[in-house]
Amino acid sequence: MHHDVNSSGAAAARQSRRHPARHPRRSAVFAVALAAVSAFTLSACGGDSSGQAAGDGPVAEVSGGNSADKAATVLDQPFAKPDLVLTDTKGEKFDLRERTKGKPTLVYFGYTHCPDVCPLTMSNIALAKKELPKADQDKLQVVFVTTDPERDTSAELAKWLPGAGDPSFTGLTGDFATIQAGARKLGISIEPSKKNKDGSIESMHGTQVIAFSPKTDAGYVLYGEDTTWEQYAEDLPKLVKGERP
Repeated sequence: MHHDVNSSGAAAARQSRRHPARHPRRSAVFAVALAAVSAFTLSACGGDSSGQAAGDGPVAEVSGGNSADKAATVLDQPFAKPDLVLTDTKGEKFDLRERTKGKPTLVYFGYTHCPDVCPLTMSNIALAKKELPKADQDKLQVVFVTTDPERDTSAELAKWLPGAGDPSFTGLTGDFATIQAGARKLGISIEPSKKNKDGSIESMHGTQVIAFSPKTDAGYVLYGEDTTWEQYAEDLPKLVKGERP
């Protein structure tokens, strides 16, 4: 566990997650500091957490104005929306920038065989979305980008997403290198899935949800894996408008 700090003294907000099977979940916390401290959780989902992802992504300055009871971390230097062109659940090309331009968008990198955090995150967002007025529900875009494209085909995502989240959510798959590069532009580290000696498949990926503003198309708010559906429900009305939660 380490902190990446930029020249102004701000720490990078990063979360990494290892997902093998058949072991208890363990977690650790590392702090993000600017004027105040925001905490993020790194957890090992069912696996050995002795290894952690190397972070080659950009450093994000985190606003110190967030109170301790707020789930949202507002970024002083928002992320540009990655130039990702992948394949959706219908097997059609999906240009992330083009298709979500001017729309409030939540982006999450995960995989369908994840035993806990990925489906829980999708479920929490789906529950919170239902609390919005119908017009705002129609505006909100939720994009799930697989970190395990070898197993997560378009058909697999189409089968998994409605149950884990909502039928309106967009599932994307494609070339791993392309997905990894897109995640890195958001400060999210992911690694190729690997097979362990016991036959289990291990995948490591960051667990942040990035909210993009409909006004600027920039990723200006970050949520950690412990964000509850109630916290998403509290913030979504503002995110839909591109406001600071």
